[in-house]
Parts: sequence; C-alpha cells; structure tokens
Amino acid sequence: MQSGRVKRRSFITLLGGAAAWPLAARAQERERVRRIGVLLATAADDAEAQTRVGAFLQALALLGWTDGRNLRIDTRWATANPDALRRHATELVALAPDVLVGGSGTATAAALLQATRTVPIVFAIVVDPVGAGFVTSLARPGANATGFTAFEYGLSGKWLELLRQIAPGVTRAAALRDPGIASGIGQFGALQAVAPSLGVELTPLDVRDAGEVERGIATFARAPNGGLIVTASPAATRHRDLIVTLAARHKLPAVYYDSFFVVRAGGLISYGPDWVDQFRRAAGYVDRILKGEKPADLPVQAPTKFELIINLKTAKALGLEVPPMLLARADEVIE
Repeated sequence: MQSGRVKRRSFITLLGGAAAWPLAARAQERERVRRIGVLLATAADDAEAQTRVGAFLQALALLGWTDGRNLRIDTRWATANPDALRRHATELVALAPDVLVGGSGTATAAALLQATRTVPIVFAIVVDPVGAGFVTSLARPGANATGFTAFEYGLSGKWLELLRQIAPGVTRAAALRDPGIASGIGQFGALQAVAPSLGVELTPLDVRDAGEVERGIATFARAPNGGLIVTASPAATRHRDLIVTLAARHKLPAVYYDSFFVVRAGGLISYGPDWVDQFRRAAGYVDRILKGEKPADLPVQAPTKFELIINLKTAKALGLEVPPMLLARADEVIE
C-alpha cells in the first residue's frame, strides 16, 4: 500500500514537471536575445540618419524589443561607397543575425541581398524593388526580402508640376538622375511622360560623380528659364550639398525628393515620403519576422505620409514669389 502511494506521488510529480516544461520554454524564448544587423549608406554623424534610426529603435521598444535586453543591434555606417556597402553587408551576415535591415535605399538592400539569400531582410526605403530584382511582386515578395517602397514613379511628375508652380517662368528642366540603376531610368521616364503637357523641355543630367554634376549643371545653366529636378538615388544623396550649392550659384529653382535638401542644406522645395515614418513601419516588420512570419509572405508597402517643405529664404534669394495656395499646402515652411 505504501509503495502504491509512493508511485502515485511520483506520477503526479512527473505530470507536474511535464506541465511546467512549456512554461519554462516560453519564458526562455521571451528572454532569448535576438540579433539585428542594420546597414546604412550614410555617415555615422549624419543627423537625419540618426533621427531615422532613433525612430526605428523607439518603435521596436514599443513592440517589446530593447537593445541590450532581448535584442542586440549591430549597425554599420558605410556611406554610399559600393565597396564599403558590400564589405559591411558581408560582415553583418557573418554575425548570424535573425533579421537584416537595409536603411538607406536601393544600395543597401542590394548589398545585403548580394551577401545572403536566406537571412530575412527588411528594407526601409527602396524606389523600385521589383525592377531592382529584390522581390517577385509587391503583393508576394517571394524570397527573403520585403519592406517599404520610397514612392511610385508617378510621383516624379508631381515634382515637375511643383517646379512650374513655384517658378512659372521655367521652360527647361534638367533632371538629375543615376542612369546606372533601374529607379534612375524609371523616374526619368515618368518625367518625360508629363513634360510636354507642362510645356517643359527635359534634359537628363547624370550624377555619378561630383565632376559630372558640376559640369552638367554649369552647362545647362548657360541658357535661360531653367530649373532642376533632383530624382532619388544614392549618388544624389552623396552629392546633396554640392547640388544645392550649384543650384544657388546658378540661380536655378530646384525641386528635391528628400526634405534634407531643403531643411538642412538650404534647397528651395521638396516633396516626398516621411522617411522617419518609414523606419517606424520597418520596425513593425522586424517584429513580425522575429515572431515567426516570413518576408516572402509580407507584402511590400507604399508610403502613407508625404511632406511638402518650402524654404522661403531660398525663394527670396531666387526672386520667386511663392503662390499662397502652395504655401497653404506645405507641411513645413522655413522662414
């Protein structure tokens, strides 16, 4: 009889231990440190990039992921040099991360996808992920990468419309683009489609190196009634201070794709997505992947917030009177 009680107690203990196993396993899973690699094509002291990364980290924290507690984040600042991007991408993959994040456009996503076709990748800003070959389709990415587009090519036409609104005398526009990337060709194509209806003669200018930019703008500015459209590319980002300086020197009204050109560099007008919001949304995809979802099943999403920013000081220097209706639509006006 005694032995029966002992066996019964042993059986109950065994059952109790078995019931505790899943709880212990779940607790261990919650506390397991996950690893994220972040690649950026900007310098570490870039204030705008720091703001975006800060928004990404804040959004992760709100989702329960804290660097140093249940998360380890390895960040590489590679500027826009292709060799540096490839090197840093390889370094990040070697750290065996759970997720990689491409935070600075097409160039970072390309470098990460060159380095791995298995580690999940979330890109925060890519102009044309289908055209670049990063995903099969926006709805079903199909491989190890997904994320957020910068904008549709149709937005390029909006830049030309804004140029005509803020500088009605413009009849010639130079489009600064990188012909070596799919998005450079696509954005210029969209501009070509609307230029005739706006009465604007369009000229492509390549932005692959500083000398090319300087010679191209100087030559274009010799004839009157000109303006600039600066399309999105890593090269334009790299040469942004030079481009704004040249626009001012040659008295060319210019429309930019990124608020940095206007807010920090003193350009005339910009229209484009709220990049900080893109980084917050990227944190949401990282969270879903860390919880078991696959990039192949997460659709690539378009921007939901756009910003129109006007620099009145620059407009005055160019002798431009900004239309009241345009000012009323602006999200930010720099006096």
